[in-house]
Amino acid sequence: MSEPSAPQTASPQTPAAAIEMQDVHKWFGRFHVLRGVDLTVQRGERIVICGPSGSGKSTLIRCINRLETHQRGRIVVDGVELTDDTRRIDEIRRDVGMVFQHFNLFPHLTVLENCTLSPIWSLGKSQKEAEETAMHYLARVRIPEQARKYPLQLSGGQQQRVAIARALCMSPKIMLFDEPTSALDPEMVKEVLDTMVSLAKDGMTMLCVTHEMGFAREVADRVAFIDQGEFVEINTPEPFFTNPQHDRTKLFLSQILR
Repeated sequence: MSEPSAPQTASPQTPAAAIEMQDVHKWFGRFHVLRGVDLTVQRGERIVICGPSGSGKSTLIRCINRLETHQRGRIVVDGVELTDDTRRIDEIRRDVGMVFQHFNLFPHLTVLENCTLSPIWSLGKSQKEAEETAMHYLARVRIPEQARKYPLQLSGGQQQRVAIARALCMSPKIMLFDEPTSALDPEMVKEVLDTMVSLAKDGMTMLCVTHEMGFAREVADRVAFIDQGEFVEINTPEPFFTNPQHDRTKLFLSQILR
Protein backbone atom coordinates (compact mmCIF):
# COMPACT_ATOMS: atom_id res chain seq x y z
CA MET A 1 0.00 0.00 0.00
CA SER A 2 1.12 3.56 -0.51
CA GLU A 3 2.25 5.44 2.58
CA PRO A 4 -0.08 8.25 3.80
CA SER A 5 1.09 11.65 2.70
CA ALA A 6 3.47 13.66 4.87
CA PRO A 7 2.30 16.78 6.75
CA GLN A 8 1.68 19.63 4.36
CA THR A 9 4.07 22.53 4.14
CA ALA A 10 3.29 26.14 3.40
CA SER A 11 3.00 27.25 -0.21
CA PRO A 12 2.22 30.59 -1.84
CA GLN A 13 -1.47 29.56 -1.85
CA THR A 14 -1.63 28.60 1.83
CA PRO A 15 -1.35 30.87 4.89
CA ALA A 16 2.08 30.97 6.50
CA ALA A 17 0.71 30.46 10.01
CA ALA A 18 -0.97 27.26 11.12
CA ILE A 19 -2.69 28.95 14.07
CA GLU A 20 -3.26 32.62 14.88
CA MET A 21 -4.82 33.76 18.15
CA GLN A 22 -5.41 37.47 18.57
CA ASP A 23 -6.66 39.05 21.82
CA VAL A 24 -8.56 35.87 22.76
CA HIS A 25 -10.75 36.04 25.87
CA LYS A 26 -12.74 33.26 27.50
CA TRP A 27 -15.03 33.34 30.52
CA PHE A 28 -16.63 30.55 32.53
CA GLY A 29 -19.41 32.52 34.14
CA ARG A 30 -17.64 35.34 35.96
CA PHE A 31 -14.26 33.58 35.87
CA HIS A 32 -12.03 35.18 33.24
CA VAL A 33 -9.96 32.17 32.23
CA LEU A 34 -8.20 33.57 29.12
CA ARG A 35 -7.19 37.22 29.17
CA GLY A 36 -6.17 38.64 25.81
CA VAL A 37 -4.11 35.70 24.54
CA ASP A 38 -1.95 36.34 21.47
CA LEU A 39 -0.13 33.44 19.84
CA THR A 40 1.03 32.59 16.33
CA VAL A 41 2.10 29.02 15.52
CA GLN A 42 3.97 28.59 12.25
CA ARG A 43 3.60 25.49 10.10
CA GLY A 44 5.87 22.73 11.34
CA GLU A 45 6.46 24.52 14.65
CA ARG A 46 6.28 22.68 17.96
CA ILE A 47 5.16 24.67 20.97
CA VAL A 48 4.94 23.37 24.53
CA ILE A 49 2.58 25.22 26.88
CA CYS A 50 3.16 24.88 30.60
CA GLY A 51 1.72 26.53 33.67
CA PRO A 52 0.13 25.85 37.05
CA SER A 53 -3.21 24.12 37.47
CA GLY A 54 -6.08 26.44 36.55
CA SER A 55 -3.90 28.76 34.47
CA GLY A 56 -5.98 28.31 31.31
CA LYS A 57 -3.58 26.14 29.28
CA SER A 58 -6.02 23.32 28.51
CA THR A 59 -8.85 25.77 27.81
CA LEU A 60 -6.58 27.57 25.36
CA ILE A 61 -5.95 24.55 23.14
CA ARG A 62 -9.57 23.37 23.43
CA CYS A 63 -10.60 26.71 21.94
CA ILE A 64 -8.52 25.96 18.83
CA ASN A 65 -10.92 23.24 17.65
CA ARG A 66 -14.01 24.76 19.26
CA LEU A 67 -14.36 22.27 22.10
CA GLU A 68 -14.57 25.51 24.07
CA THR A 69 -15.98 28.74 22.66
CA HIS A 70 -14.00 31.96 23.02
CA GLN A 71 -16.11 35.07 23.59
CA ARG A 72 -13.77 37.75 22.29
CA GLY A 73 -10.87 37.97 19.87
CA ARG A 74 -9.97 35.95 16.76
CA ILE A 75 -8.76 32.39 16.24
CA VAL A 76 -7.68 31.44 12.72
CA VAL A 77 -6.68 27.83 12.00
CA ASP A 78 -5.11 26.98 8.64
CA GLY A 79 -6.53 30.19 7.20
CA VAL A 80 -10.09 29.54 8.46
CA GLU A 81 -11.47 31.77 11.21
CA LEU A 82 -13.41 30.03 13.96
CA THR A 83 -16.96 31.35 14.17
CA ASP A 84 -20.34 29.86 15.06
CA ASP A 85 -20.59 28.54 11.49
CA THR A 86 -20.72 24.76 11.97
CA ARG A 87 -19.29 24.18 8.49
CA ARG A 88 -16.15 26.08 9.45
CA ILE A 89 -15.90 24.19 12.72
CA ASP A 90 -16.19 20.85 10.90
CA GLU A 91 -13.58 21.98 8.36
CA ILE A 92 -11.13 22.86 11.11
CA ARG A 93 -11.74 19.68 13.07
CA ARG A 94 -10.89 17.61 10.00
CA ASP A 95 -7.47 19.28 9.92
CA VAL A 96 -6.77 19.32 13.67
CA GLY A 97 -6.09 16.11 15.59
CA MET A 98 -6.43 16.11 19.36
CA VAL A 99 -5.15 13.72 22.00
CA PHE A 100 -6.75 14.01 25.42
CA GLN A 101 -5.58 13.26 28.92
CA HIS A 102 -7.97 10.31 29.36
CA PHE A 103 -7.72 8.65 25.90
CA ASN A 104 -11.47 8.97 25.02
CA LEU A 105 -11.52 5.65 23.18
CA PHE A 106 -14.79 3.81 22.59
CA PRO A 107 -14.57 0.78 24.94
CA HIS A 108 -17.05 -1.31 22.89
CA LEU A 109 -14.99 -0.97 19.70
CA THR A 110 -11.72 -2.69 18.90
CA VAL A 111 -8.53 -0.67 18.48
CA LEU A 112 -8.89 -0.98 14.70
CA GLU A 113 -12.54 0.11 14.80
CA ASN A 114 -11.65 3.12 16.97
CA CYS A 115 -9.12 4.16 14.34
CA THR A 116 -11.34 3.64 11.29
CA LEU A 117 -14.62 5.12 12.52
CA SER A 118 -13.94 8.78 11.73
CA PRO A 119 -12.11 8.26 8.41
CA ILE A 120 -15.08 6.21 7.15
CA TRP A 121 -17.82 8.54 8.38
CA SER A 122 -16.10 11.93 8.11
CA LEU A 123 -13.72 11.46 5.18
CA GLY A 124 -15.76 8.95 3.19
CA LYS A 125 -12.97 6.36 3.02
CA SER A 126 -13.78 2.76 2.21
CA GLN A 127 -13.39 0.27 5.04
CA LYS A 128 -10.42 -1.32 3.28
CA GLU A 129 -8.65 2.00 2.80
CA ALA A 130 -9.43 3.10 6.37
CA GLU A 131 -8.09 -0.19 7.78
CA GLU A 132 -4.90 0.05 5.73
CA THR A 133 -4.31 3.59 7.00
CA ALA A 134 -5.10 2.53 10.57
CA MET A 135 -2.66 -0.37 10.44
CA HIS A 136 0.01 1.96 9.06
CA TYR A 137 -0.34 4.31 12.01
CA LEU A 138 -0.71 1.54 14.58
CA ALA A 139 2.62 0.25 13.29
CA ARG A 140 3.96 3.79 13.51
CA VAL A 141 3.11 3.92 17.23
CA ARG A 142 4.46 0.36 17.61
CA ILE A 143 1.30 -1.53 18.54
CA PRO A 144 -0.03 -3.13 15.30
CA GLU A 145 -0.45 -6.45 17.13
CA GLN A 146 -3.11 -4.86 19.36
CA ALA A 147 -5.47 -4.00 16.47
CA ARG A 148 -8.11 -6.62 17.29
CA LYS A 149 -8.12 -6.02 21.03
CA TYR A 150 -10.45 -3.74 22.98
CA PRO A 151 -9.11 -0.63 24.78
CA LEU A 152 -9.59 -2.07 28.27
CA GLN A 153 -7.32 -4.99 27.34
CA LEU A 154 -4.43 -2.53 26.89
CA SER A 155 -2.18 -0.66 29.29
CA GLY A 156 -2.64 3.07 29.73
CA GLY A 157 0.40 3.81 27.61
CA GLN A 158 -0.88 1.57 24.83
CA GLN A 159 -4.32 3.21 24.96
CA GLN A 160 -2.75 6.64 24.61
CA ARG A 161 -0.74 5.45 21.61
CA VAL A 162 -4.00 4.19 20.08
CA ALA A 163 -5.45 7.67 20.65
CA ILE A 164 -2.48 9.19 18.81
CA ALA A 165 -2.85 6.73 15.94
CA ARG A 166 -6.59 7.44 15.76
CA ALA A 167 -5.91 11.17 15.43
CA LEU A 168 -3.27 10.56 12.73
CA CYS A 169 -5.72 8.46 10.70
CA MET A 170 -7.55 11.70 9.84
CA SER A 171 -4.37 13.06 8.19
CA PRO A 172 -4.32 16.20 10.35
CA LYS A 173 -2.20 19.22 9.57
CA ILE A 174 -1.99 20.14 13.26
CA MET A 175 -1.85 17.99 16.42
CA LEU A 176 -3.01 19.20 19.82
CA PHE A 177 -2.01 17.33 22.98
CA ASP A 178 -3.77 18.09 26.27
CA GLU A 179 -1.54 16.71 29.05
CA PRO A 180 -1.25 13.35 27.25
CA THR A 181 0.88 11.68 29.93
CA SER A 182 -0.67 13.03 33.13
CA ALA A 183 -3.03 10.06 33.58
CA LEU A 184 -0.30 7.47 33.01
CA ASP A 185 1.80 5.51 35.45
CA PRO A 186 5.42 6.74 35.39
CA GLU A 187 6.74 3.66 33.58
CA MET A 188 4.25 4.26 30.73
CA VAL A 189 5.13 7.91 30.16
CA LYS A 190 8.25 7.28 28.10
CA GLU A 191 6.54 5.15 25.46
CA VAL A 192 4.01 7.93 24.77
CA LEU A 193 6.64 10.66 24.76
CA ASP A 194 8.80 8.64 22.37
CA THR A 195 5.86 8.48 19.96
CA MET A 196 5.38 12.25 20.20
CA VAL A 197 9.09 12.88 19.66
CA SER A 198 8.91 10.79 16.49
CA LEU A 199 5.99 12.87 15.22
CA ALA A 200 7.84 16.08 15.98
CA LYS A 201 10.88 14.93 14.04
CA ASP A 202 8.63 14.38 11.01
CA GLY A 203 7.73 18.07 11.04
CA MET A 204 4.18 17.83 12.38
CA THR A 205 2.80 21.13 13.68
CA MET A 206 2.23 20.48 17.38
CA LEU A 207 0.81 22.36 20.33
CA CYS A 208 1.28 20.41 23.55
CA VAL A 209 0.15 21.15 27.08
CA THR A 210 2.46 19.20 29.38
CA HIS A 211 4.63 19.30 32.48
CA GLU A 212 7.17 16.98 30.87
CA MET A 213 10.02 19.47 30.72
CA GLY A 214 12.48 16.95 29.29
CA PHE A 215 10.16 16.60 26.30
CA ALA A 216 9.98 20.39 26.01
CA ARG A 217 13.77 20.69 25.96
CA GLU A 218 14.14 18.00 23.30
CA VAL A 219 11.25 18.80 20.97
CA ALA A 220 9.89 22.32 21.40
CA ASP A 221 10.79 25.20 19.12
CA ARG A 222 9.31 27.47 21.78
CA VAL A 223 8.10 27.01 25.35
CA ALA A 224 5.22 29.18 26.55
CA PHE A 225 4.46 29.74 30.23
CA ILE A 226 0.89 30.78 31.01
CA ASP A 227 -0.46 31.97 34.36
CA GLN A 228 -3.90 33.36 35.25
CA GLY A 229 -4.96 33.27 31.61
CA GLU A 230 -2.04 35.27 30.22
CA PHE A 231 1.26 34.34 28.63
CA VAL A 232 3.99 35.42 31.01
CA GLU A 233 6.98 34.27 28.98
CA ILE A 234 7.58 32.63 25.59
CA ASN A 235 11.06 31.68 24.49
CA THR A 236 13.17 28.99 22.88
CA PRO A 237 13.98 26.13 25.27
CA GLU A 238 17.58 26.97 26.18
CA PRO A 239 17.02 30.52 27.49
CA PHE A 240 13.60 29.59 28.85
CA PHE A 241 15.08 26.99 31.17
CA THR A 242 18.50 28.47 31.88
CA ASN A 243 17.71 32.17 32.04
CA PRO A 244 13.99 32.86 32.55
CA GLN A 245 13.19 36.56 32.53
CA HIS A 246 10.14 36.74 34.80
CA ASP A 247 9.97 35.99 38.52
CA ARG A 248 6.76 34.00 38.05
CA THR A 249 8.48 31.77 35.49
CA LYS A 250 11.46 31.31 37.80
CA LEU A 251 9.18 30.25 40.65
CA PHE A 252 7.27 27.78 38.47
CA LEU A 253 10.45 26.20 37.12
CA SER A 254 11.98 25.98 40.59
CA GLN A 255 8.96 23.94 41.68
CA ILE A 256 8.57 21.69 38.64
CA LEU A 257 12.28 20.97 38.02
CA ARG A 258 13.05 19.78 41.53
